[in-house]
Amino acid sequence: MDINTAFATMMGTSKPQGTSMFEPEHVHEIAALYDMAMGGEGEFRKRPFVMANNTFVVPPLRFAHDSALCMAEQVRVGMPINLLSAGQAGATSPAALAGSLVQALAECLAALTCVNLISPGHPCIMGLWPFVSDLRTGAMSGGSGEEAILNAAAAQVTNYLGLPVGVAAGMADSKLPDNQAGHEKGLAISLAANAGANIIYESAGMLASIMACSLEAMVIDNDMLGAINRTVRGIEITPETLSTQAMRDVVFGAGHFLGHEQTLSMMQSEYTYPLVGDRNSPDDWVDAGAKNVKDRAHEYVLRTLATHVPDHVPAENVAQIRAAFDNIRLDTGRLD
Repeated sequence: MDINTAFATMMGTSKPQGTSMFEPEHVHEIAALYDMAMGGEGEFRKRPFVMANNTFVVPPLRFAHDSALCMAEQVRVGMPINLLSAGQAGATSPAALAGSLVQALAECLAALTCVNLISPGHPCIMGLWPFVSDLRTGAMSGGSGEEAILNAAAAQVTNYLGLPVGVAAGMADSKLPDNQAGHEKGLAISLAANAGANIIYESAGMLASIMACSLEAMVIDNDMLGAINRTVRGIEITPETLSTQAMRDVVFGAGHFLGHEQTLSMMQSEYTYPLVGDRNSPDDWVDAGAKNVKDRAHEYVLRTLATHVPDHVPAENVAQIRAAFDNIRLDTGRLD
């Protein structure tokens, strides 16, 4: 599964990505696979585009044997590592949120120490993922307010230490991309982003407390993430943006800003626009079919699956990989 997962994610996107490994011997094989994709031995070490997601701990405070062995091999092949601690408050970490945060930090610092004993300065992300239990049932609650504040705090604590941090936010408890999913995702991701998280994992498409994933939710969440990134960027204060000259022009000119050169010049730089979110008037929305956002996202998914064919890995490199790894099962069809 390790090799097939690595191959599938690599073939699906040219963006930076993460994958998991459960067998230490697979780490070197996957690094060799990436070398082949990039055109030669040692290329992946030069440009490591994949991060290993390594859940190195069995909370509370015990190393996971196989994952720790994988971590050592990931260091040796030059693969950046997301050091993941995911204790669940009230179950595998303290019910007190502060205590759960302390445990997650201690576990990640222990893993970071191990990595640096092998190779000082090896690139890592502190993956504090403090999870939350619904104490009435013991089930994980990825969309709770407690989950939101815990991961925002994880970002703040790790930033204080001057270390890069990735947290988990956007893991809605809802089973559908509905209003519940929207408010759970928006709350958690906004808090984590504005608290200074460098990477926010599980932020697109995740439902049912990361037991389910929806392609339509990914499309909807893309709009949400664009809006949240806009809040992180903040408001730029310069002599131009303070707009005294623009106000003077309008007061003594047209009386409105609609056609002013500043308005036109800032349409793309100051504002973001949704892909599937609706901003039409009610009448225009009805005339367009009165579709909800899930319907529009579903149409976008179907169009994308029918027309988008990633071609970033040269066909001859893919053929070399398939010849070397006869256990790859993914039928990429037109991707080859």
